[in-house]
Amino acid sequence: MTVPAEARCMLMRGGTSKGAYFLAEDLPADAGARDDLLLRVMGSPDPRQIDGLGGAHPLTSKVAVVSASADPDADVDYLFLQVGVDRPEVSDRQNCGNLLAGVGPFAVERGLVAAGDGRTSVRIRMVNSGDFAVASFPTPGRRVDYSGTAEISGVPGTAAPVVIEFPQGSGPLLPTGHARDIVADTPVTCVDNGMPTVLIAAASLKVTGYESPKDLEEDLTLADRLREIRLEAGKLMGLGDVEGTTVPKLSLLAAPLDGGAVMTRTFIPVRCHTSIGVLGAASVAAGLRVEGGVGEGVARLPAQGDRLRIEHPSGFLDIESGIAYDAEGVPVARRTAVVRTARKIFDGTVFARPAGAAQHL
Repeated sequence: MTVPAEARCMLMRGGTSKGAYFLAEDLPADAGARDDLLLRVMGSPDPRQIDGLGGAHPLTSKVAVVSASADPDADVDYLFLQVGVDRPEVSDRQNCGNLLAGVGPFAVERGLVAAGDGRTSVRIRMVNSGDFAVASFPTPGRRVDYSGTAEISGVPGTAAPVVIEFPQGSGPLLPTGHARDIVADTPVTCVDNGMPTVLIAAASLKVTGYESPKDLEEDLTLADRLREIRLEAGKLMGLGDVEGTTVPKLSLLAAPLDGGAVMTRTFIPVRCHTSIGVLGAASVAAGLRVEGGVGEGVARLPAQGDRLRIEHPSGFLDIESGIAYDAEGVPVARRTAVVRTARKIFDGTVFARPAGAAQHL
């Protein structure tokens, strides 16, 4: 099978991530050929990704594949692909809520959705999980406007706000059926409000939860504990053997430092996030509201309202999250919404590294 050497591509910052956005029709239909092309586009495997678009970090080695949706409840389908940095892997096992912020504007730019006169809402089906989201953003003069005054932590400057609302997810909020489990001798709360996430009180792992991502990544004892927890929790959450996957994420919780609800350090799953993913934050926020979860005694929840401020290494993320309890006392997500920003960086043709080119790492 002949794999193309180039493809139409738009590079965008979505939230606190950056990725390459493609129309599905501009990529090979065969998944193997598509993944081969994307590895060469990103410059993987190579810790520096020097010969491709990737930025030498999981947060900048991402791909969004967008197409018109056949689902009557959606305008477009969004497939997220995490491209390995130093390993030749392309994974579709998770969603990405940060790149999600750019999907609506990209759909308008590519003509999949007509822009409204002033503001446009795009209904998005997240192919990875089957869940849905609605992204709304300014389109004065029926053109996407990336300028604006919205500011998010972890991104310099300001941009137009992209409001993302998530209806209730397709699966249980607590995949194990419990508010608290003991995993690898550690109390955890396993939650999935768009991203399978394991919540852990930082103190239970003998860290403060205020360390820098670099310091946490260099703690080999912590890395071993987190790996043990992740593998065991993955099975409990119905994800099977997660050794080679990027889910579940692990979020360490500590008391907030700057007026928020909680301080977090999130592993994705080995590198420590320099901020926090949108869907990861959605799961943290919902998990904090679960009675009996590990967030009790750590988080400081507001007396009223759905809005929670999730603190992270580079600032904070405000998210509106509410839960309710059904007739059997099972917690379910009631509402989740977040404000992100996105910006088009370039639009054109990306030229992939030649197929079979030797890697000198």
